[in-house]
Formats: sequence, C-alpha cells, structure tokens
Amino acid sequence: MNARREVRLWVAQRLTAFVLAACVTVHLATIILAVRGGLTAGEILDRTRGSLALAAFYGTFVVAAAVHGTIGLRNIASEWLGWRGPAADLVLAAFALGLAGLGFRAVWAVYA
Repeated sequence: MNARREVRLWVAQRLTAFVLAACVTVHLATIILAVRGGLTAGEILDRTRGSLALAAFYGTFVVAAAVHGTIGLRNIASEWLGWRGPAADLVLAAFALGLAGLGFRAVWAVYA
C-alpha cells in the first residue's frame, strides 16, 4: 500500500475523531438540556424543523461518522482478514456511501 495514502487515512481518521468528539458532546448536552427543560421528542422536532444550522451540524456529524467508521473497518478488514486491495476499497467505499446516505436521510427527516 502506498505510504502517503496510509498517512492520509491516518490523518483523516484522527481529524474525524476530533470532529466526532465535539459533535457527540454538543449532541448529548443538547439532549440533556432539552429533556431537563421538559421538552418531548415531538416538541424538539418541532423546534428543529427548517433549521439550516442544525442540518449543517448533523450533516457534518454524518460525514465524520461515515469516514471515521469506514477507515476503521478498512483497518480491521486488512489486519484481521487480510482483505486488501481495490476490491476491499470499493466495497468499503460503497459502505461509506450507504452509511452517509442513511445519515443524510435522518438529517433530512429532522430538517424538512
């Protein structure tokens, strides 16, 4: 495998871990504050509908999770199963796109 590519994937996974840590913290804090404030899930959704800022936040969350998770699965497939090369990359790229698609579907459901 190309050493530069491995370094780029390593950096991407570390950057997405940082983004995920921030997103999870904000997400959980928001949920805790909303629930402690007495809001129901329906009331929360009513307040989030049409918020471009929240859609962008959760869109970022989705991209970070899809990239981070796929790189991790790639490493597991390589180390544990010995699965490397273009076929593995293609399957994992399809997985990433599917995961991102499901995530964006959820973002759209909250936004629209």
